[in-house]
Amino acid sequence: MEQQSTAKFSGVWSPEEVADFLTETTVPIRISCRTPRDDLWMLSLWYEYVDGEFRCATGKDADIVEFLQSTEEVAFEVSTNDPPYRGVRGRGTASLGPDEDKQQLRALLERYLGGTDSSLARSLLAPEREEVRIRITPEKLYSWDFSERMGESNDA
Repeated sequence: MEQQSTAKFSGVWSPEEVADFLTETTVPIRISCRTPRDDLWMLSLWYEYVDGEFRCATGKDADIVEFLQSTEEVAFEVSTNDPPYRGVRGRGTASLGPDEDKQQLRALLERYLGGTDSSLARSLLAPEREEVRIRITPEKLYSWDFSERMGESNDA
């Protein structure tokens, strides 16, 4: 049973439509945060949207781990890369935890690659690689959809 999000929703889609888009769309989430020196930083990660939160994974030594230990506030966007453009952006808080058994990473490999039988998957799942789970709890979500006004851009 999916947990109801406590985030504030605005934009063109209902909370259910937002959840459907975030569950069905397999582009990376773009995350913006601050470094310990208060500089802005942005990166893309694979995600899954479960129980009203984004779940990501990355290597323990990735810069984003240090940055999120310094400040938990993030902004994010999940949007299509091809016309007609549509997506969800917002802000929230990130929390870190170990992904010791690489369960989160495996879920992301299944979602984005369709399995773990690739050289990329094998290198990410290597026993010596330590993985960290990132959970982003949205506070505000805003959806947009330019399908109607860009409809003619898809006509050939």
